[in-house]
Amino acid sequence: MGDFERKGDFTMRRWLYLSAVLIVSIGSLLLAPVYSAAALQSSQSTHQHGTKSAPPDEKSRPSPSVQSTLKVSVTPWGPDQATIDATKSRLLKDPSVTNYLSGTKHRLLSFELLESQEKLRGRPAPPRAYRALIFDYTNNRCVNVKGRFDSTDLDVSISQDQPIPSDEEFDAAIEILLRDPQLGPPLRDKRLLAYLSMPPVVEFSQADDRAERTLRIQLMPVDAGLSQEIVRVNMMRETVLRLSDRPTRTAPDPSAPCGVPSGGQPTTSRGTAGQFEVVITQGNTEIWRFVAVRPAASSGTRGSGIELIGVDYRGKRVLGRAHAPILNVQYQNNGCGPFRDWQWQEGMFVANGTDVAPGIRNCTSPPETILDNGTDTGNFRGVALFISGPEVMLVSEMQAGWYRYISEWRFHEDGTIRPRFGFGGVSNNCVCIVHFHHIYWRFDFDINTPENNIVYENALRGWRFAINTEVKRIRDDSFERKWFIQNIDTRNTYSVIAPRSDGFADAYARGDVWVLRNRSTEFDDGHNSTTTNTEADLDQFVNGESVQNQDVVLWYAAHFTHDEIGGGAAIHIVGPDLVPVAW
Repeated sequence: MGDFERKGDFTMRRWLYLSAVLIVSIGSLLLAPVYSAAALQSSQSTHQHGTKSAPPDEKSRPSPSVQSTLKVSVTPWGPDQATIDATKSRLLKDPSVTNYLSGTKHRLLSFELLESQEKLRGRPAPPRAYRALIFDYTNNRCVNVKGRFDSTDLDVSISQDQPIPSDEEFDAAIEILLRDPQLGPPLRDKRLLAYLSMPPVVEFSQADDRAERTLRIQLMPVDAGLSQEIVRVNMMRETVLRLSDRPTRTAPDPSAPCGVPSGGQPTTSRGTAGQFEVVITQGNTEIWRFVAVRPAASSGTRGSGIELIGVDYRGKRVLGRAHAPILNVQYQNNGCGPFRDWQWQEGMFVANGTDVAPGIRNCTSPPETILDNGTDTGNFRGVALFISGPEVMLVSEMQAGWYRYISEWRFHEDGTIRPRFGFGGVSNNCVCIVHFHHIYWRFDFDINTPENNIVYENALRGWRFAINTEVKRIRDDSFERKWFIQNIDTRNTYSVIAPRSDGFADAYARGDVWVLRNRSTEFDDGHNSTTTNTEADLDQFVNGESVQNQDVVLWYAAHFTHDEIGGGAAIHIVGPDLVPVAW
């Protein structure tokens, strides 16, 4: 991975590139008529590997209407909150669970909806299964429960997992802090603000594989005479461990932390109801139809932001699923971190309008996140909908420790989909250190059908070729790569366009694009630690499988350098465009 960053390698690549450009330029003069004819041939054409298909014709992109009169309807989909709450109550009383928890101090920390892995040609099916994580403080262990909403059978197991704390557990930790003689008074008087630190829990390690359940709490001063610090709250012993013996009152820190002040508002627990079907129409014409899932109910080991299922444009399938299951960050000179973050914990942002489903608000004005108004407060948690001219946008704000993340999707009437991800933070010294965020979208393309899809790559001066087997790609300035996903029978095609602002992978990020065959076991890389194995481990899936005429997945990574002191990029948002070129 590190080789492509070396200057010597770069010089050699420049010479190779110039030679390649000269060859392609001469060849394009001779072969352009042949290529143009190939681009326009019928679906009965056969490319060099024997697959019926042809490079896509970009001139076939639909034209938008002059005036947009889009309307949006929302219908709740999947288990409602009453069903989820009843299921939680029932499983906690089930003998197979009480056999482990009877007489213990415990708390339900997470309730995750498990999406169906079955690929359907029609509309997607709601989740029928779930996974609950209950922490047993008495025995310092996690009780994992898997079940189905339509069955009383449960699969119960024990692990040493350290789940991300829930709001309820965080509140319990604050109650312990309030009893501390030094920290309690300034917390009660709001002179100290508390929020989860990074990492939020003391994780098990090889050196200490029986670490007790301990939350790490960041204390930020409002009073200039107080200092910031991270304290550890042992949830088993209900004790507080301060990492130094310095007194609470100190001289003001001359290097003030970066980021906006924490709002200290509540967040949404994992497994909260919030799945809904969206239909976007223009007059009597259906433009878009898809299922949207709020971050708190999203799939993946650590959630995946706003998730889309069964995305249809003008009655034809584009995506089986689209989400962002991997998010990580590395700091310059390892000043903090690195961290693998999570994308299910919803925070507050400003969204004015009417609730049309649980956790879904139809807005009368543009939603405002921390990136829009520079505050960490709001009046809503969930997914906000807003019609902006020819586009419908879905937006949510999430948090992970001191980070604030924005998950956004935009659907244009011309068929363009714009996935976007934003990066912010609240007051913390780590925010001042230059750091590098990496977000990884997973696009399960089902152009018309799950199968019979093929991926083309555009590398040099518009020259395209089919990708035959699973592969990883690195973007760079020398090659303006685009990717085209085409149904080989209908020749309907979407392109993935990477803007320069999405950056280029470094050694930690590991890659920019992976083209893989869809597997139900590859929703993410399976890593579930905030501090260990934080890199995106997608290379494990590149094993030579054919992606010709298959159900294909394209992973797309974008990279953002966050430099609060040096300035850096003015726009803290990244993301590609998914554009129809033959529909």
